[in-house]
Amino acid sequence: MSRFEGKTAVVTGGSSGIGLAAARLFAKEGAHVFMTGRRQEELDAAVGLVGDATAVRGDVADPADLDRLYAAVRERGRGLDVLFANAGIGGFATLEETTEEHFDQIFGINVRGTLFSVQKALPLLNDGAAVVVNLSVRADDGVAAFGTYAATKAALRSYVRTWANELKDRGVRVNAVSPGSIDTPATAGLDEQVKASFAARVPLGRVGTAEEVADAVAFLASDQSTFVVGTNLYVDGGEIQI
Repeated sequence: MSRFEGKTAVVTGGSSGIGLAAARLFAKEGAHVFMTGRRQEELDAAVGLVGDATAVRGDVADPADLDRLYAAVRERGRGLDVLFANAGIGGFATLEETTEEHFDQIFGINVRGTLFSVQKALPLLNDGAAVVVNLSVRADDGVAAFGTYAATKAALRSYVRTWANELKDRGVRVNAVSPGSIDTPATAGLDEQVKASFAARVPLGRVGTAEEVADAVAFLASDQSTFVVGTNLYVDGGEIQI
């Protein structure tokens, strides 16, 4: 039997990259997937690739959009077994260049959006459900001009530990995954020298794929990891480990 047969999953930021790869894997292994994204056309195209999925357009930074997402999950009547809190945004700015707008946008989506994505899911989470939060190795490595983004991921790492402790008595496991340098649409627009510099930092000599991260997410979301709680699984080709 597939790992997610008959289960319900939510993937925020599911229209591309790691979110889309995870949604496709959940559906392939039996789940019905609710997917969010801010752009309807991209979201509709992603649902076509996933198959057994429902698109709910929205921005995780908007509480009303999250309410619409979970109303759709509730209407299906089967609760929620997997939440992959994946939606996020990045942006470069040195300490000197950082503006209030830059700070508020990145913290608003990455931290505030993730916090309320998880909080508003609580009434729907079935016993034994799994929550996986998408972090980043950038929280650990001090890359110049990426400080605000890195700080959001460090904040989420702290939240994951706390949430894991708070939800353990419900049998809900909370874990995190930290991708390294991954080839996704979000990195496609980076300067080639910047992308080359990221690849050069990876001991395996290449950047990773969205599918490789999705495999790790599925492991943390499945019954294969029932004794794994509060952890942060690095999927980085050894970038932070070696």
